[in-house]
Amino acid sequence: MKAAVIGMPQSGKSTVFAAVTGLDMPPEGVPREHLGVVHVPEPRLGFLAELYKPKRVVEPTMEFVDVPGCSLSDAHGQEEFRKHLPAIRQADLLVAVVRDFQDPNVPAYRDRVDPAADLTELWEECLFADLDAVTTRIQKIEKALTKPTKTHDHDKRELALLIRCREGLESEQPISAIIQTPDETQLVSSFGLLTEKPVVVVYNVSEDRAAEPPPATPPHSQAAISLSAKTEAEIAQLDPDDRPAFLADLGLEAPARDRLIQVCFEALGLIVFLTVSGKDEIRAWAIGKGATALEAAGKVHSDMARGFIRAETVAYGDLVEAGDVRGAKASGKVRQEGKTYIVQDGDVITIKFNV
Repeated sequence: MKAAVIGMPQSGKSTVFAAVTGLDMPPEGVPREHLGVVHVPEPRLGFLAELYKPKRVVEPTMEFVDVPGCSLSDAHGQEEFRKHLPAIRQADLLVAVVRDFQDPNVPAYRDRVDPAADLTELWEECLFADLDAVTTRIQKIEKALTKPTKTHDHDKRELALLIRCREGLESEQPISAIIQTPDETQLVSSFGLLTEKPVVVVYNVSEDRAAEPPPATPPHSQAAISLSAKTEAEIAQLDPDDRPAFLADLGLEAPARDRLIQVCFEALGLIVFLTVSGKDEIRAWAIGKGATALEAAGKVHSDMARGFIRAETVAYGDLVEAGDVRGAKASGKVRQEGKTYIVQDGDVITIKFNV
């Protein structure tokens, strides 16, 4: 899972990156992306760790890529933004940071503090980037179709879809609203089109507004969150034992990292299932909602999917209530599920397989 953190200059984008990753803020004026890997908090692992006393406890991880802020008010800034498109296209999700605080000591982008206008400008640039990519690909396919090839039929299907995408983008429709089937999603998947990706909006607010809920979810985004990036970055540098008191003073129960990751999970449509490997390891795995037991097996190891027999499954809540697996089995809470079983959030799964 990878999120690209994008935003205008002086939006606090890099400060949000520092708050979430706990890393130092990237130096100003360095025109390259910065990567931070974050462990996704999974409190349910605590009970399993107490129960099994494993050698290792493994949480899922999420990558955040801080993309340098580029002014989109001139051709030079737009060109700089396009230089970072390869890194943005590799992400699964866009985190758009917009400034929503007043500070005379921090110059405002375009001499304004207008989150809605900044979001519109970012979105239009994403539409343009996708339109450019789609148009380039259309021209390449049209040239290829002038001569016989082994991929002729595939190219014709792709061309028809991309022409539809171009028409939609020209009408300011996102790719996510244009593609209609899994096959169409597969056809455009290699392009990393920006307007196909989920978007989480971060409103960077002043400290006195840190606990306020965000405005209504903006157009073209899946979720929104408010946080005070500067304050959260300072808290992230504190000793872990000291953080709760500072968060409580702000009226917050969890740090920016936990809150933003939760919102990103929801936007990506992810859930968590858990596995236990005896005394060696317990692990939490992120997987898409609606995934089957066979897909979960493949997430753990390709051999498990190849030799899948069944998935021994117990809901986390049932396991806690029973006290351990033996008690859960005695109360009939442990189920034997087949390949097509839809994994539920918090399922504790043991894959039975033979290769």
